[in-house]
Amino acid sequence: MLLLLVVLTSVSVSFAQDVNVSGTVKDSKGGGVPGVTITVKGSTRGTNTDVDGKYQIAVPANTTLSFSAIGFVSQDVSVGNKSVVDVTMSEDVKALEEVVVVGYGTVKKSDATGAVSALGSRDFQKGIVTSPEQLMQGRVAGVQISQSSGEPGGGINVRIRGTTSVRGGNNPLFVIDGVPLSGDDVSGGGDAAGVGRQPAKNPLNFLNPDDIASIDILKDASATAIYGSRGANGVVLITTKKGKGKGTLDYGYSLGISNITKKYDLLSSSEYVAAGGQDQGGSTDWQKELFRTAYTNQHNLAYGGGDATGNYRFSLGYLNQEGIVLKSGIKRYSVGFSGSKKFIQDRLTIGSNLNFANTLDSGVPISENSGFSGDLLGGILKTNPTLPIYRTVAGTQVFNQPGLTEPNPLAFVNLTRDNTSTLRALGNINAELEIFKGFKFKTILGFDKSMSSRKSVYSGDLLIAGVAKQTTDLETYPTGIAPEGRVYIRDIETNNRLMENYFTYEKTFGSTSLNALLGYSYQSFETSSKNLAAHKFNTTNMDLMLNNMASVTNPGPGVIIQNSSAVKDELQSYFGRLNLGFSNKYLFTGTLRIDGSSKFGGNNKYGYFPSGAFKWKLIEENFAPKEVFDDLAIRVGYGVTGNQSIPHNLFDQRKRYNDWNYDDNGNINGGAYADVAFRNYDLKWETTKAFNAGIDFAFFKNRLSGSLDAYEKHTSDLLFNVVAAQPASNPFQWNNLDTDILNRGIELSLNAVVVDQKDFGWDIALNTSYNKNLVKDLNGVYDTGEINGQGLSGAFAQRISAGQPLFAFFLRDFVGFDEAGNNAVPPTGDVQRFQDGKSPLPKVTGGLTNNFRYKGFDLSIFFNGVFGNYIYSNTANAFFTAGSFANGRNVTKDVITNGEGPVNNPDVSMRFLEKGDFVRLQNMTLGYRLPVVTKVFSAFRLYVTGQNLLTFTKYSGQDPEVSTNKALNGIPSFGIDYTAYPRARTWTIGANISF
Repeated sequence: MLLLLVVLTSVSVSFAQDVNVSGTVKDSKGGGVPGVTITVKGSTRGTNTDVDGKYQIAVPANTTLSFSAIGFVSQDVSVGNKSVVDVTMSEDVKALEEVVVVGYGTVKKSDATGAVSALGSRDFQKGIVTSPEQLMQGRVAGVQISQSSGEPGGGINVRIRGTTSVRGGNNPLFVIDGVPLSGDDVSGGGDAAGVGRQPAKNPLNFLNPDDIASIDILKDASATAIYGSRGANGVVLITTKKGKGKGTLDYGYSLGISNITKKYDLLSSSEYVAAGGQDQGGSTDWQKELFRTAYTNQHNLAYGGGDATGNYRFSLGYLNQEGIVLKSGIKRYSVGFSGSKKFIQDRLTIGSNLNFANTLDSGVPISENSGFSGDLLGGILKTNPTLPIYRTVAGTQVFNQPGLTEPNPLAFVNLTRDNTSTLRALGNINAELEIFKGFKFKTILGFDKSMSSRKSVYSGDLLIAGVAKQTTDLETYPTGIAPEGRVYIRDIETNNRLMENYFTYEKTFGSTSLNALLGYSYQSFETSSKNLAAHKFNTTNMDLMLNNMASVTNPGPGVIIQNSSAVKDELQSYFGRLNLGFSNKYLFTGTLRIDGSSKFGGNNKYGYFPSGAFKWKLIEENFAPKEVFDDLAIRVGYGVTGNQSIPHNLFDQRKRYNDWNYDDNGNINGGAYADVAFRNYDLKWETTKAFNAGIDFAFFKNRLSGSLDAYEKHTSDLLFNVVAAQPASNPFQWNNLDTDILNRGIELSLNAVVVDQKDFGWDIALNTSYNKNLVKDLNGVYDTGEINGQGLSGAFAQRISAGQPLFAFFLRDFVGFDEAGNNAVPPTGDVQRFQDGKSPLPKVTGGLTNNFRYKGFDLSIFFNGVFGNYIYSNTANAFFTAGSFANGRNVTKDVITNGEGPVNNPDVSMRFLEKGDFVRLQNMTLGYRLPVVTKVFSAFRLYVTGQNLLTFTKYSGQDPEVSTNKALNGIPSFGIDYTAYPRARTWTIGANISF
């Protein structure tokens, strides 16, 4: 007790001697520096400066304060008995040098020889963002990012410097904290919903965007060749946040409110009746019934810190985003950790990055290829507006469902469920040892594992073709139909393992600098799936149908169908890179990667992917006009990269039992042991050879800077699935097409600091790019772009052919209607033809960002635009015709007056092709940092963000940023709009607080 009394007395005296110290931390220009970490030297006590650079802290007398901040030289200041300590911090020139992440390392941006773009958190999109791709949309020249639909968690297309592949995939390789992703479907897309093909969810939805520190985009072959067989479509390197400074607790909350941006101009009930439509006695606005105001709640919590010997960061995230279509949405629970620690006199560094997420998707029956009976969106558009929602049967109110081909949209969404749960974990454990000065060895063990279960159920109370059985007497059953119903369950498990070991050596010899890399990589990919389909249930209760298969009747075999599969392939690689610099003027980079894959034939197991690049820093030459330029450099590069995005284990897995199927009587068909495909011993990677030339520049004391790049890419040996002429022992064979896909373009990026004063600042970021796409030397033609709708069986709208861009539209001309209201015969004849190279691929893309700051306020305004592309509206082709109205369906108002007759054939033609150009006010954010620093808060920022606020376009559809997958015979399409989930306008209010 005496000892305890002494300790308490000492502590009391110690606190009694504390003095309050306050002050302001300024930069060399006299402006306050926010976020400076201030600690009592030799202790963990500390604080941070506010937005104006002010701070306050209680410290012992005669102590020393340490001031540190990124981009500034750290310094220690003795307090003595002063109560006010002001500090001026000098900029750390080396620290301010922007660093970009490249494969297996980093490099100063000024030393980058390839076309690399770097984005930090300041550059990211704001507001409701569910996946990393959205953070960089419109921000990088030469990178086009488009959402295929507005569905929460829906798929996103990323194209870097054009489209190159027909069957091998066009998305770039994503690498998260050094772990390359496979890009596979992890959420169970496909035909599981029973209304047609449905797209898989975005596989990157698991990663919380709030955990991302930077995104680096490798665009040219000299930068991407280090990833060899997977670098042809570019590489996106995502780095998650690390802890720094004194331990800080960060919390962010936001509330988003979303509404549909544009509804179709359909006939109201009175207009429908006035135009001659059948009056069924009701008045229903189906768009109003099915579209809603949706709310999004986000919580993000993180705690982290670090110093020169190590760092740590823990994070928790919660997202609950409702979709604007009734009962759709996404929930995500995420956990993240990153940490590192140095040992053995700082020569050994051990680190880890871990990300876990459980994502819950609530889907609705919207598909990519439903027939004329339509999916949910089709039902919303075409259903008679005079149809009452409910009817009474035997004294019970039930959904009014007129027939198998005309589903009641509200019944459709209420009598179905489609829920997917995906648990995913990605991370790595790494260790780096400095063997001697400049020579290091690093080893990485990475993993990416996911488990997903998709369960969709269609109640027997739903009357729709293929789901419930039609009866001749609807009054026979209180529910209105015979009890049948369907259940689909699909479980997917993926397991991606990575092991990499590499050496790096860095040394300067006089005016010569050397950086070398040599390594080995092994990565395996395993995917297994289990599928179950059941029908003919004794109950219409969806819970019992999903969770009690005993509720299935047993009239015969085939009621429950099961299948499973498992595939695996491996990638073994050797890679090296050499960077040489002379006099800080002449920089050379050479890379080589050798990839061996189990996907390909025995004659081409290994591929070789070299590249070389050179940069000349003209600004370092004596003859450089330094009075004009602050930076001037030219770059040239050439390299070979590959694409191997075809199904796993394709080559070795030659036979399997094919899928079971059943007829309406429950009889089994299929299940036979059959070949998967012909073997092709010569099958190899797609190969892209690319040249890049660029210039980097800066003027006016670096107030205006940017880069201009020109490139040309040639893709050959296209991976293609060739269907065998039947009958044959195998259904198809994978071949390499002897062709050349050309992409040629120019990119411009500009950054301007217009005003840079203490209380006011204004900077501008502009990017634009032009790309030409052309198919050369292709033998044969390949049709794609399936068009669905009544009377459109076998119809298509696109063709891949030599002399045309990829996915060029192949359509009949349209010159109007004749006197009878039928399609007039054009001078070119009633045949499909190419339409002057009209393509869904844009020629020009761009983005413009204006950032303003005034004292504690900040304002960001971002526009993006797409030009030179066309969109084919399968939606209008299927639903907005006079024939559709004559058959009792609703249409847009223009159909009534356009002169079309009721028996006109809705041919695939130029009638439904429209320009897809648009300019969008994509994002606007206004924020305010409270000028307060207390013992509780070190920073407090409030903000409001608007997304998708204004769109300037002539496209008549819901939104021009759309691309429904209308693949035909497995050949993908692009730029076709068919009942796509509508896009929303969202306002978000939120706060970010640091403790």
